[in-house]
Amino acid sequence: MTTDVAGAPRVRGNDYRILQPLPEDLTPELTVSVVIPAYGGQDKLDLVLAGLARQTYPAELTEVIVVDNGSAPPLRLPAVRPERTRLIVCAQPGRASARNAGLAEATGDVIHWLDSDVVLTPGAIEAHMRWHHAAPYLVVTGYIRFTEAEVPRELPDDLERHFEPAEPHAWIVDLVERTDGLTDNPQRPFSLHVGGATSVNARLIEAAGPMDDELILGQDTEMGYRLGQAGAVFVPEPSARAYHLGPTMRMRGKQPIDRVSHAFVADRIPAYRWLRGHPGRQWKVPYVTVVVDGTAGYDSVRATVDALLAGTLPDLSVLVLGPWDTLDRDRRSPLKDPHLDLVLVQGHYRHEGRVRLSATESVDPAVPFVLRLPPGWVPGEDSLARLLDLARDEGLGLVNVLLHESAQGVVAARLERASAFARARIVMAAGEDLDDAVDSVSGVTWVEAETYGFTTEAAAILGRRGAYRARLEAQAEAARLAKEAERLRAQVAKWRDEAGRWRKSTVELRREVGTLRRQLAAAGRAQQSLRVLVSTTMKRALRKRLRG
Repeated sequence: MTTDVAGAPRVRGNDYRILQPLPEDLTPELTVSVVIPAYGGQDKLDLVLAGLARQTYPAELTEVIVVDNGSAPPLRLPAVRPERTRLIVCAQPGRASARNAGLAEATGDVIHWLDSDVVLTPGAIEAHMRWHHAAPYLVVTGYIRFTEAEVPRELPDDLERHFEPAEPHAWIVDLVERTDGLTDNPQRPFSLHVGGATSVNARLIEAAGPMDDELILGQDTEMGYRLGQAGAVFVPEPSARAYHLGPTMRMRGKQPIDRVSHAFVADRIPAYRWLRGHPGRQWKVPYVTVVVDGTAGYDSVRATVDALLAGTLPDLSVLVLGPWDTLDRDRRSPLKDPHLDLVLVQGHYRHEGRVRLSATESVDPAVPFVLRLPPGWVPGEDSLARLLDLARDEGLGLVNVLLHESAQGVVAARLERASAFARARIVMAAGEDLDDAVDSVSGVTWVEAETYGFTTEAAAILGRRGAYRARLEAQAEAARLAKEAERLRAQVAKWRDEAGRWRKSTVELRREVGTLRRQLAAAGRAQQSLRVLVSTTMKRALRKRLRG
């Protein structure tokens, strides 16, 4: 197996366009192991092996391992097959188990996964392997088309004529087109890893580990994610063509397949953020692990860790480093214990689910980001979330946070992207600084602590005290305003009562005025009648005198 990677070309992000695949006129050197898990379907397997026998890649560099995963009757090797073909048996059911069994037998520099119902066109493996000669950390996927054509007894000479029309692998084509061939900073390039026709550098599989046989579905995607964490670059290769004999299970029922797959992969693939919407859940693989030195004093460690746990990003774990296994608590004079601060840290976080106390730094390689934060430095509520957004949006491998600078040196926090560091370790030259190698494959930047809300423990305490005083003042002011509001409400109620009385008095006065008006009117009419009567009487008396 080829192991020398000194001077390997450096792909930045997933932009593999800087690579030069092996020219057709040069002699290939890398060996390839084609691993085919199979359960029944002897007629289709015969066609698959016949297709492999026609490959243009050198037969002496190719081995084929067929894994019978409990077929009844047992599978057999047909007469038409590659020269170096073996048949092994895996009694444990499941495609992941079968692939792992074939992987354990493989000796090639490159592992080429192939389903037992996928027929490769003659130049497919050669198209894969030309890329693998260009860099030692590639995952290459061919273009599969799904055919409903009748399965022939023998492999036709012209595959395209027999199996067309065929349906393309739509979501792969769409993913590649949306991201300019996966070169435009795609967030999930690992989705390209499909088991039907994908080849992987064996070194990457060794670093990432075999397929997860605990998963019911989604094993290909989950392994693709771990390959990405190990430093992989994902390359789609249109000229590596293949035909799937019939529709896949996913094509027959996407929604039920997604329902089962998402229930499991959400726990293992932090990049699937939309599956992790619950604010209080803890996951098998967190989105970020924060490493804190637990020996720096109880108050400093607690200030840092508690702030992390209280932040707006709950999808995290905190690794607190210290000699926890060596502590021997002094139960007679605990306040005189020379290791009291360590005992306090241990006691404070022993039962916190998101905190792990460890003597060694052991971060799960599947965790996409690691933050190294000096104790005593306190992140703001959304400091970590903002740093992660910066790293993700700009595709950065390392974000340094300048916490303090003095004549004694620089104090900094470091947010590291695990996949960038894994690739940097693959390509770095002897004596080269690791951060420089990370810069060459992913990018490095510095930011100011203040800009991202980091403060010291003392500043945080002062801030909390200031906030406490502000809360007290606000509470006192609120009490004063409440009292004033109560007084005003009472005054308003009094005014309302008085207004009611005035309204009542006004009504009564209006009634009295009306009565007086009526009385005056009646008196006026009576006075007028009296005047008329007097006038008439006087006129009568005067006329009587004049006649008399």
